[in-house]
Amino acid sequence: MGQSIEALAQFVAQTSWADIPPAVQQHAKMVFLDTLGVILAGSERPEVKSLAERLGATGGSGATVYARGCPAADPRTAALLNGIAGRAIELCEGLRFVSGQAAMQVLPGVLAVSEQAGSNGRELLAALVLGYEVVARLSSGFTPRPLAHQNGQVSLIAAAAAGAKLRGLDAAGISLAMRIATTLVLTPSYTNAVAGATALNVAGGMSGFAASLAPELALAGFEAQPDAIEQALGELVGDGFKSDRVLDELGTTWHITRNYFRLYACCNPIHPSLDCVKAALAELQPRPEEIERIDIATYRFASVMRNPDPPNYFASKYSLPHAAAAMAVRGGAGFADLDDSALADPVIAALRHRIHIAEDPAMTALAPRLRPARVTITLADGRTATSECESHRGDFQLPFTEAELRGKFHELSGTILTPEGVAAAEVAIGRAENWQSVVELTDPLRRYSR
Repeated sequence: MGQSIEALAQFVAQTSWADIPPAVQQHAKMVFLDTLGVILAGSERPEVKSLAERLGATGGSGATVYARGCPAADPRTAALLNGIAGRAIELCEGLRFVSGQAAMQVLPGVLAVSEQAGSNGRELLAALVLGYEVVARLSSGFTPRPLAHQNGQVSLIAAAAAGAKLRGLDAAGISLAMRIATTLVLTPSYTNAVAGATALNVAGGMSGFAASLAPELALAGFEAQPDAIEQALGELVGDGFKSDRVLDELGTTWHITRNYFRLYACCNPIHPSLDCVKAALAELQPRPEEIERIDIATYRFASVMRNPDPPNYFASKYSLPHAAAAMAVRGGAGFADLDDSALADPVIAALRHRIHIAEDPAMTALAPRLRPARVTITLADGRTATSECESHRGDFQLPFTEAELRGKFHELSGTILTPEGVAAAEVAIGRAENWQSVVELTDPLRRYSR
């Protein structure tokens, strides 16, 4: 087994909440708050509700499903459902410089295993931060295959590390759980998203499932090959894995603070273009029917998300024409703006076909360090406005305000909680390091469920 992997497992085993700097602790609680809000709102998607009902019919207890009424389930089922819910509305945060939605892959398992193990708040929060750290550090050496989506790959292994820490495993046990988890690594594709295949979201949920299962396999006596991680990432699901930078600035750079948050309810690569659309619309203030065309130039990965006729709600989250048209018609591209009704709106549908997207190779050369975009809106009367940006708002270099993120939580959690419940959950997470157990969150969520 590689020395870097073993050193990373040792770091996870030995690091406590008290070892994490105060600024990182505060940011981690904001990531927790944001991610919980996304899970709560995502739990209302029809396919997620239906799955919860089907799996709930077989019973189980030990953990909470973060949905209306907060029903109980066994830890693996709860983590699976919460992870799927969190992926369902395309509003989760993620790593800025490597692909990965770390908190949504790690937190569902952390919540479930914490509840099962009776962990306190400091233990829960430390596992979240450390699981996030493993996602970022393994991702730094991982070369994914071109069409591979990162849900259920590196992040699944990292979730297993977080779960193992909560189950009290030492460094060797955490390493073993991570290596066992490689047998669970999945192969989701970005084409799932464009096609509207919500099965992609199951891959995210499986990271939570692995966080609960892999430590139990380790504790039960299952073994794994020494180089399981290197082989899985380097030869089986990826095009290469180098461990030489995995330990860079370990303990001094905390990757949970180098993330992005989302306010637009769509795939992150198209957010720079939407920032530019917003600015150009503000300058012209047109009615939708006055817009003759919108021309968008951006980097390659964002430019391929150009389907003007997404087949369903999930696919619409990966359509730049749809998000831009909704912004022009509804004034935004947030959770309420990009709902099911937006897909059926005839004004939005007509405008989608007047939006033209092209790759700018010079912009592609700058990604992922920068994520540039340029937008020109042309009106029927000949007036134009152009806006361009190097990257979008929301990442750690150009962050949203705390008020904006708390406003997002209020909106999303309010889908299943009363106003009193929203406030109680927000207060609870703000003092999470003082919890005796996760019951201090689940109790008010149950009490104030709509």
